[in-house]
Amino acid sequence: MTNEQQQSDVKVSPLLFTPMTIRGVTAKNRIVVSPMCQYVSEDGMPNDWNLVHLGRYAFGGAGIIYGEETAVEERGRKSYECAGIWADKHIAGYRRITDFLKSLDTVPAIQLGHTGRKASCRGAMENFAPLTDEDTEKGMAPWRGLAPSAVDHVKRRFQPKEMDYGDIAVVKASFREAVLRSVDAGFEMVELHGAHGYLLHQFLSPLSNLRNDAYGGYIEGRMRFPLEVVEEAREALPDNLPLSYRISVVDGEGGQWGLSDSLKFAKALEERGVDIIDISSGGIFGNSSLPHVPRVQGYHVNFTERFKRKISALVMVVGLITEAKQAEDILRENKADLIGMSRELMYHGDWPIHAAKTLGVDNYFALQPEPYAFRLRKREADKQLVINKPDEAKRALEQLLET
Repeated sequence: MTNEQQQSDVKVSPLLFTPMTIRGVTAKNRIVVSPMCQYVSEDGMPNDWNLVHLGRYAFGGAGIIYGEETAVEERGRKSYECAGIWADKHIAGYRRITDFLKSLDTVPAIQLGHTGRKASCRGAMENFAPLTDEDTEKGMAPWRGLAPSAVDHVKRRFQPKEMDYGDIAVVKASFREAVLRSVDAGFEMVELHGAHGYLLHQFLSPLSNLRNDAYGGYIEGRMRFPLEVVEEAREALPDNLPLSYRISVVDGEGGQWGLSDSLKFAKALEERGVDIIDISSGGIFGNSSLPHVPRVQGYHVNFTERFKRKISALVMVVGLITEAKQAEDILRENKADLIGMSRELMYHGDWPIHAAKTLGVDNYFALQPEPYAFRLRKREADKQLVINKPDEAKRALEQLLET
């Protein structure tokens, strides 16, 4: 047998199902359930919906599971139905979920955010309609959001308040306290939401940040507040737990923040102890010639490939990754380190198990809890019984029908 034949006979384990250790946390595979806002919380509290929603992905075999974007301040949520962790009362509710996820051998993760000027609206299923004075009678009074500048690009009942230095200090402290609560709640990974037009993104983009002080102007000034939040988060987070940062690699259609800006910002994040750069896009719009990012298969992969060339931090890709080979090729070609998925998993919660089978993982049933895996293995074993072979099964059924 030639060397080439010997090498071809060696089975290569799929990278998608190779465990990964980040700081002191090990995920059993590279599939990440990306944050998905649900708009089912009351006063920020998680409930049975969140437990079942996230538990479904743990049963399906994902390695890391993020809850939805979780507000660090009550005024920093978009809607009254948004999740939050701005108070100690929230800790026990999340602990119930993280304990369950860890019992199923998955890493529970949380995304922390502040919506800034996008505050005071309804949820996604109501098209983020702004709250009005009429909503006050229903117990949902509109409130004033915060922003780097008092620019009302996002239509709301009140123009956003331009943050003064006191506001900046309060919000930084809120992020720090939210990180501490997240650890107490049992989360093993924290992500800061700096994309999609949220407050941290608002400071970065020259379309939303018109300040002329130390927190505005040139890119270094516009980066200052997000980087200070990162420093607060990293200091509050134990050394053994990873920190991720979601970035809009480009603004939305007509925007001004671009790829070169994001690469510079990512290097600064890396220097401050961010372990994972989570690549997304969009959220702030303007009238430049910048096009919308086309929603095609793997539409962020070209961006993550650039980041992999320029930074040492791990890179996560999201955006219409739906096939097992597609995900594996992204990893094999060193275009990303982690595969983030959301809507495909909503459609197909057991996607990881089917992907493992497609990629030739031998014991793919082991991705599921044993009460499931046991019965599925037995079903496969029963197929090998003589009586279940086609000819024998036909004869047996014919005999049974004559009784």
